[in-house]
Amino acid sequence: MTGDKDFSAQIASDYRRAQLTAADRALLDYAAKLTESPGAMQESDIKKLRACGFSDRAILDIAQVTAYYAYVNRIADGLGVSLEDYWAAGAEDYPGA
Repeated sequence: MTGDKDFSAQIASDYRRAQLTAADRALLDYAAKLTESPGAMQESDIKKLRACGFSDRAILDIAQVTAYYAYVNRIADGLGVSLEDYWAAGAEDYPGA
């Protein structure tokens, strides 16, 4: 967490409109595409990350973390798991936010 609540809110709302480094934008573009349309992933998506300086190990980590969160969310949705009260209330009410 950056400590900058405005920046954090912008990232949560629409990262595409936030002022990010090229590497951060490439990482988030990759994660968003992998989440929203995994079947559309292409070698060019990996090349964009490499061009921003990500190693193959870092790219693997990005893919694994993205896939893990998709998996956990689908399991929770599939089982009807409800959000804890602090999530439903909003991120600003989350302890430590």
